[in-house]
Amino acid sequence: MTHMQFRSPPRQSPFALTPWVKGLIIANFVVFFLTITVFTGSWVIEALAFDPMSVGFRWWTFGTYMFVHGGFLHLAFNMLMLFFFGPAVEERMRSSGFGLFYLTCGFGGAVFSYAVALFTPVNPFVGASGAVLGVALAFAINWPDAPIYIFPLPVPIKVKWLVGFLIAMNLLMAGAGVESGIAYTAHLGGLLFGFIYITSEERVMRRAKRIIYEQRQSLKTPPPRMREKEMVNIATPKVAKPKTNPEKKKESRKGELDRVLDKISLTGMDSLTPDEKKLLEDKSEELRKH
Repeated sequence: MTHMQFRSPPRQSPFALTPWVKGLIIANFVVFFLTITVFTGSWVIEALAFDPMSVGFRWWTFGTYMFVHGGFLHLAFNMLMLFFFGPAVEERMRSSGFGLFYLTCGFGGAVFSYAVALFTPVNPFVGASGAVLGVALAFAINWPDAPIYIFPLPVPIKVKWLVGFLIAMNLLMAGAGVESGIAYTAHLGGLLFGFIYITSEERVMRRAKRIIYEQRQSLKTPPPRMREKEMVNIATPKVAKPKTNPEKKKESRKGELDRVLDKISLTGMDSLTPDEKKLLEDKSEELRKH
């Protein structure tokens, strides 16, 4: 039995379960209960377990094997791991993302085992260990320094060291070809597919953030070679000025002069505006030159 304690995103209660974690735990216990009460024959395990040699006509076992367990201790250990690591990871990934991630890790355990079986024999296996170890890896990546107390160790260890130890142990056992009834290849497949999923998601997020940042910068900052005058011209649309005819301009000026002269005759010189006085001065200068 292990006792784990770690820092994770805030939750309503240390024992509160997120939707997918709760559903997966219930589903695994229900399947186990049915296999020991209703469907007690060995044919049930054979039909749901993943066997690389018979997967051609039992394709559904890529998914069913991860919901079947060989015994209560096997089930209890996997569900305990999921209980401690799952909620924090699900809150981090959101429920839909966590569900896809969990199933990807479980599916990856079967796929990797099938690939290994092409070179060396792999026995049929059941259990959610591959998927659960993928969840543990996700927790270690997000909170590597979270402390975990494992009985009978007197001091806590960091979760990254625990997951690192599990990875190393599975690599050694699988490499040595140890047959102890534990599906080490499925464990490694779950870890591998979990790592690929997490790194791919992070790469996509970084790319999306960069695109959004570049778009915002392009909206906020004009091109570097654009001069201030050009920026003003872009911001203020140009209004085409009508072309003036010299004759019409001359007639307009003459009419304006007549208006000013009439104004002088009616109200006197003092009633003229500065522009009207300037018009008179310009006309006087023009007459003086002629």
